[in-house]
Amino acid sequence: MPGPTCTAVLLDIDGTLVDTNYLHVDAWLRACADVGHPVDAWRVHRAIGMDSAKLLDTLLGDDAERLGDEAKERHSAHYAADQERMRRFAGAQELLGTLAGRGFQVVLATSAPQEELDMIIRALDPGDSVFAITTAEDVETAKPAPDVVRVALDKAGVSADDAIMVGDAAWDAESSVRAGVRCIGVLSGGYGASELRDAGAVAVYDDVAALLAGLDDSPLYIR
Repeated sequence: MPGPTCTAVLLDIDGTLVDTNYLHVDAWLRACADVGHPVDAWRVHRAIGMDSAKLLDTLLGDDAERLGDEAKERHSAHYAADQERMRRFAGAQELLGTLAGRGFQVVLATSAPQEELDMIIRALDPGDSVFAITTAEDVETAKPAPDVVRVALDKAGVSADDAIMVGDAAWDAESSVRAGVRCIGVLSGGYGASELRDAGAVAVYDDVAALLAGLDDSPLYIR
């Protein structure tokens, strides 16, 4: 087996390690309806993983400033009510453990607010395999801006060319490219392979279990 091409692996959580994307879709659908601005589910899905301000602009348009705060509060309430439905993807714990066991610094790179992060970390239950975690408090602007990835690099103490990002959304790939980091895409968040590649992903796998199974032949070991 060749030596690794990086020392740090940055991983998105929602839709990548924990199956929450469609819970977010449902929560935003309910929230928008609550504030009198119903939206189509496909539009919500396309915005999942985006910076919250951009998401609200996308979903609420001209009403974002007037209704945005209330919609966010309603989303948080609906999402929290669904926390028992959150589950980690098959292979998520095993991937994190394998990466840590091989000496990679594992950083969970998310801009989720702390209360949401607490819920998804409970579902993920990563043990001691995680070196560091980013949160909404660490960044001013979330993906597709590169801020989250850059903060994750800082927490890992590595340069952009010494890390790889793993994510499920085009926003993950775009933010990685803007930070100068290679990105591996996974299909578990609902984005297609071609879309992830067009956004900058250097490789695409069905899910983290597939990445784990093919780890030795992945961009972590082969450029």
